[in-house]
Amino acid sequence: MGLLAIPKPQADAGKAWPAIVIGLFVAFGGVLFGYDTGTIGGILTMDYWKTQFSTGYINPKGELDVTPSQSSAIVSILSAGTFFGALGSPFLADYIGRRLALIISTGVFCLGVVLQTAATAIPLFLAGRFFAGFGVGLISALIPLYQSETAPKWIRGAIVGAYQFAITVGLLLAAVVDNATGKRQDSGSYRIPIAVQFAWAIILVAGMLVLPETPRYLIKKGDTPRAARSLGKLRRLAPDHPSIVAELDEIRANHEYELSIGQASYLDCFRGPMIKRMLTGMGIQALQQLTGINFIFYYGTQYFKNSGIENAFVIQIITSVINVVSTLPGLWAVDKFGRRPLLLWGAVGMCVGQLIVAVIGTTTTGQDSNGNVLVFNEPAQKASIAFIAIYIFFFASTWGPLAWVVTGEIYPLKIRAKALSIATASNWLLNFVIAFITPYLVDYGPNYANLQSKVFFIWFGACFLCIAFVYFYIYETKGLSLEEVDELYTSCSSARKSSSWRPSVGFRERQRAGEAHPVESNEKSGAVVHSDSSAA
Repeated sequence: MGLLAIPKPQADAGKAWPAIVIGLFVAFGGVLFGYDTGTIGGILTMDYWKTQFSTGYINPKGELDVTPSQSSAIVSILSAGTFFGALGSPFLADYIGRRLALIISTGVFCLGVVLQTAATAIPLFLAGRFFAGFGVGLISALIPLYQSETAPKWIRGAIVGAYQFAITVGLLLAAVVDNATGKRQDSGSYRIPIAVQFAWAIILVAGMLVLPETPRYLIKKGDTPRAARSLGKLRRLAPDHPSIVAELDEIRANHEYELSIGQASYLDCFRGPMIKRMLTGMGIQALQQLTGINFIFYYGTQYFKNSGIENAFVIQIITSVINVVSTLPGLWAVDKFGRRPLLLWGAVGMCVGQLIVAVIGTTTTGQDSNGNVLVFNEPAQKASIAFIAIYIFFFASTWGPLAWVVTGEIYPLKIRAKALSIATASNWLLNFVIAFITPYLVDYGPNYANLQSKVFFIWFGACFLCIAFVYFYIYETKGLSLEEVDELYTSCSSARKSSSWRPSVGFRERQRAGEAHPVESNEKSGAVVHSDSSAA
């Protein structure tokens, strides 16, 4: 077990388990995210739902259905809502706090669930999807922010990565509930899976009512006594314990240093060397979507049915189980081996998996004159499911959780909420684009690309880009505090050299040096200020 354990540094006073438990509980919000995105794939294939919401369109099988463009709008409108929700998260997070912002965001999500549950036609269903997405977008930016600001640095990667684990659990629960209600011939077929989301929302709100605000937010607001009590609660130490005082001094010194070079706006996220961090966060979130994972979980049930798989719902449950189980080794490995190696080898594994699925699907299937898929080699088609599972393993153990870990820790406190919202919005923007264009790329008919399995070549190309992106842009931040990560980006010019970088001096020591040697400190500060306002 010693080989597998992630040891707590001896110098860290207090207990780590309270912060770990709190971080893992907050990750539960990922269930809302995963369940809401996962449930729609099954709903779109339910016979009752298709008949109820159809506007008269007949699909190639001669059944009442929604049109591909309506299907595209229904799936993608959630991502449109999440995009705007993610961008709006800093206005809540920076003004009322991370904790209260999460509670309000869950309320917005519940409004969307009410509208979807009540809907009997597409317009109200679309409105519900948008508001649910707006709430999910807020939550998806706020949870990694809360976790990063409360987690001990030596296990921060696993705690923030647990958010992705919760997302995979939500996807699995959605597949199970859809499978349980899909054969019903009444409104319960779709209303039950949608209404179940109230349970997840109630659990999250109940917990957030008793959890502490993050100490870094309280320092940002100038409330040092509450910050000390909050950090003491996280570490199970008295607010005046020397370790608590020292950690708060470092956080406050860092924040004061950032404020000394001006207030932050959205434009500041793209100025000077900050643009490198923004491109890193936006890039990793966008590429996470372009790997093709949400094609499998949004349209997987339909794709498996079209590919000749008889029990497509069961296949969707199996892929969801693999997604959940495969996330666990990633949560352990992120703080054991680091961010760069996991992301690099994960990209390689995804690349190989997507290429094989594309080749098998293209060479073993065809279509008749009505667009129905013909399977020429059933064993080969089943083998492609195995390689989809292999792809999911590599995604779930690397890019799934680590995209949230990286974006949660690379930004300084002054712009953290704003920068994280932009990075998360990038995820949702690509999510929206993929959800919207997929029916046009895959489906048969006039003005449709009819790619079918060839769409996996697109995901293969994106996974190949992931390899180069990690090599040139991802810094190794394992074991560093958020303040040390800031120093890393300031003093290390190349991501390839970051693995051997070690922190030198903290902001507290820099501040003391400034008091002792004001002239010399000003010169050094000038150098740093210049670094923050010039191109990377």
